[in-house]
Amino acid sequence: MRFASLGSGSRGNATLVEAGATLIMIDCGFSCRETEQRLSRLGRSAADLSALLVTHEHGDHVRGIPLLARKYDLPVWITRGTQRVLRDRAMPRVQYFDGHADFSIAELQVSPFTVPHDAQEPCQFMFEHRSHRLGVLTDTGRTTPHIIERLGACDALLLECNHDTDMLAAGPYSAALKRRVGGPLGHLSNAQAGSLLARLDCSRLQHLVAAHLSDKNNRPELAQAALASVLDCETDWIGVADQETGLDWRTIA
Repeated sequence: MRFASLGSGSRGNATLVEAGATLIMIDCGFSCRETEQRLSRLGRSAADLSALLVTHEHGDHVRGIPLLARKYDLPVWITRGTQRVLRDRAMPRVQYFDGHADFSIAELQVSPFTVPHDAQEPCQFMFEHRSHRLGVLTDTGRTTPHIIERLGACDALLLECNHDTDMLAAGPYSAALKRRVGGPLGHLSNAQAGSLLARLDCSRLQHLVAAHLSDKNNRPELAQAALASVLDCETDWIGVADQETGLDWRTIA
């Protein structure tokens, strides 16, 4: 199993997970044309996709979903809560999943879990293929026991480090937006991500990638330092999924 990012941040998100002949895209916050270009950069095309998987309805995660699904006749896996918000956006092959029940997309076992975020039915995921486990957690305002339980013993983890609390407080956002981002239904700070990581079983961890970094309220080196201090590793071992360049393929051995 391997994974990559087309881009991660407030201006667009999309993550690839591949196992055998199965290739899924988690979210698509880019235009169809830009998505195709970013896929090409990773040696893939939209025609290679097996399915699209949606975390929640915010534009930076779903902007490109309807057109991409129609153009390439792709199944879209989505919760009913998220679909209710997007019901006016035609998608030809909608597949519903329950945020509390495992399911399969071809060769990938998908274990969704609900998260606290300001959306209708937001979910994040654990993926399994054979004995390998990849955890994906972004767009959550706080850690819960359920999240800790679901992310145990990952071989790879894509983890939100949205903001540095001091940069957010001193930054350009309005007071209301600062409260939203830093609140219990917003996004994880670097410190919160580090605290979550400290509660996980990291004994199998081969890859750790910081994701969904704010370009106004964070810096990659701050996110890397927060995570590296928990694992007592070199900061450059921590990967970063960038807004512009994404993240090249990482293989779980």
